[in-house]
Order: sequence, then C-alpha cells, then structure tokens
Amino acid sequence: MTFELSPLRDLQFRLEYAALRFITGPFRLLPLEVAAPFSAWWWRRLAPIFNPRRHQRALENLAIAFPEKTPAERHAICLAHWENLGRVMVETIQIDKLIADPTRIAITPDRVFRRYKDKLGPAIGVSLHMGNWELAIWPFVVANANPAAVYRSVNNPYVDRYLRHLRRDLYPGGLFGRGKVEGDHGDNQRTARILTDFVRNGGRLGLVCDLFDRTGVPVAFFGEPARTQAIGAMIARRVGSRMWMSCCRRIGSQSRFVVEIKELRVPRTANQSDDIRAIMIEMQRQFETWVRETPEQWMWSNRRWS
Repeated sequence: MTFELSPLRDLQFRLEYAALRFITGPFRLLPLEVAAPFSAWWWRRLAPIFNPRRHQRALENLAIAFPEKTPAERHAICLAHWENLGRVMVETIQIDKLIADPTRIAITPDRVFRRYKDKLGPAIGVSLHMGNWELAIWPFVVANANPAAVYRSVNNPYVDRYLRHLRRDLYPGGLFGRGKVEGDHGDNQRTARILTDFVRNGGRLGLVCDLFDRTGVPVAFFGEPARTQAIGAMIARRVGSRMWMSCCRRIGSQSRFVVEIKELRVPRTANQSDDIRAIMIEMQRQFETWVRETPEQWMWSNRRWS
C-alpha cells in the first residue's frame, strides 16, 4: 500500500501512529481480564468529563427512548454505557487475541445456526452498536463464509492499516472503508456498486445499521422517526440475497459474549420502495427490542435522531 502524502503530513501521521502504539502497547501486553476492567473503570469516570457533548447526547437519547425512567435511572444507564465502551476499547486493541479463543463467543439459537451455516448463499448481516458490535459478524466467520464488512476509515493511513491488520481474521473477506461519517453515512454510487457486485457474486457482507444517516430512510425507532441507511436492504432486495440480523451481548462484565441471530425476511413484491421500507421497519423494531433488553450495552452517545 502506498500513500501520496507531503513530507510534513507524512511525518504528522507517523508521529500519531507512534503515539497510538505507545499508548495502546500496555493494553496489548496485559491480560484481557486485567486491561478491560481497568479501562472500564476509567471510562465510566472520565468520559463524561472529557467528552461532555457526547455525554449530553447520550442522556438526551435516553430521554427519548425511556421517558418513563427517572433522570437518575437514565444517568445510571449512561454511565454503564461508558463503562462498556471502555471495555470495547481494550477488546478492539486485542481483537485478534480475543477471537483466537472461540470459547469467548457463543452463538444462539444454535439450531438456526446449524441449519443455515452450510447453505448461506449470498448474504447480508446487519447489526447494531451493542456489546462489542464487531463480534456480531462472528457467525459468518464460524460458518467459513469469508465475510467482509463496511467500516469507518481512519484518516491516518498508518493507523488505518494497523487496525485493519488486527481485524484480518474477523473479516477475512476484507474491509470496505469509507471516510468520516459522523452525521453523514450516505454511501456514494460507486461504493454502492462495489458492495452490490460483492454480494451478487456470492459475498457475505456485514453492516452496522443503527446510526443517523441524513440520506437514509426515516423509520420509527423508540417511537421517533430516525433516518437509517438503507443500502443493505436495497442490495438484498436487488440481488436476491438473504438478510440476517445479529446482536452481540456481553455476558456480565466479562469479555465473553453471546451473539443472537435472526433471519430478516426480504419481501419481493412489485413495489421495491415498499419492500425496502418493510425491511427497514422490521430491522429497527428488532433493534429496539434488543436495546430495551440490555440498554446499558448500546452506544447511546452516537447520533440516532435528527
């Protein structure tokens, strides 16, 4: 991989990369059971202070989702969500080591997984920022389905290459990167064509579909319209692939997880727009159910409603 950078810009990126490796190095060396709780403890206490804007957004999102809860109850969920993100940070740094121990990740329901794992065909998996959401792709990995995923590219090419390397065994089919997507998750036509061709040719693609997308389809989420990226539903409807939903939940406060899978029916009537909307409605309805079950594990600090 080559980068066309000015010498000054290249130096800046190299220094940033060196700083990242220096800061994360100890977390790579420590056992996961030590590093993750340590990080969770600090995130719970410092994230609201160092990132007050996102902390306030999380509280506002919780008020939309759970108006019946008291401010104290919503604040407790918010702090628990920061704690979960602290664990995710360390797990991301050690993601290659984590997935090397398959006993850490269970798949449910087992009967559904066993029924379909050898006859998936082209497939799209959609998930949400729950637990450690990167592990939601795990059923495709275990099924030897060679999955790929769309992920948020890092502007620094050295950091981006390093993070891709850590994930190489989780996404053996590769990673389709896209640029900064805060508040704008629309995929351009070229990206859409690449993803469509990938699935049409038998690929298995993972997408996270619970963020605000200004060009997305407005569907209800906790009773409020939420614009949601529709590219997964559009591709599945167009090429005739299966769609699966998955939710990765943390077991207690451990770095152990259960990934729940459900097939998402893809209608194919004469009205494509109605079919896509029906897929999106059902997807967000299931996401809402999962969030209600374990709200402390969802990323409330992300933008969801406009």
